[in-house]
Amino acid sequence: MGSQIPSGSLMPLPAPTAKRTCMHVRSVQLDGEKGRDGCRDIAARLVDVKGRDCPLSSCLRKRGEAAHDLSLRVTGDARMNVLEAAACADAMSDVGNGDRIAPDYLQLIGLDLFHGSRTAVKNLFRSTRGCSHLGELASFLPTAALQTFASDVRDNDDSGRKFYQLDRCHALESHSDAVLRYYPRCYRGQKPG
Repeated sequence: MGSQIPSGSLMPLPAPTAKRTCMHVRSVQLDGEKGRDGCRDIAARLVDVKGRDCPLSSCLRKRGEAAHDLSLRVTGDARMNVLEAAACADAMSDVGNGDRIAPDYLQLIGLDLFHGSRTAVKNLFRSTRGCSHLGELASFLPTAALQTFASDVRDNDDSGRKFYQLDRCHALESHSDAVLRYYPRCYRGQKPG
């Protein structure tokens, strides 16, 4: 896909009171794509970069060189049941050892990203049965899948079903003005009390 998070300040937070030196930057990127076959690919990538030279047990990571660069991709059907999975490590602190776990992530095949996948991932890859970085990426997959599918759902859908995003965030609580404005059929009136 390709759009990336712009570099620089993440948001207009107040400036720190003292000068700071960059020690570490972690970037996570999630891409959702729809194929001609109707399946969706959800790809996640995590890159850790140090702001200074960093001596590790296995090597010296130069400033700006990726200490970790791991990717995870799943392909799901129209219900986001995982049909294919792949993982890779292009950079890691434990060179030549950590990447051996990547084939184990084929165990994601068969999971339903919309129902119970986070718990399943924790159970499948807990402790030394998985990579903590790939596990972190896997935890983002359901939300990225939801956002990918949301592109196909119209906000004014009149199927009678409640929209998935409602009552999952304070901004879209069924009693809120936003729901009254954008999803009037789902509005439940002023919140009691």
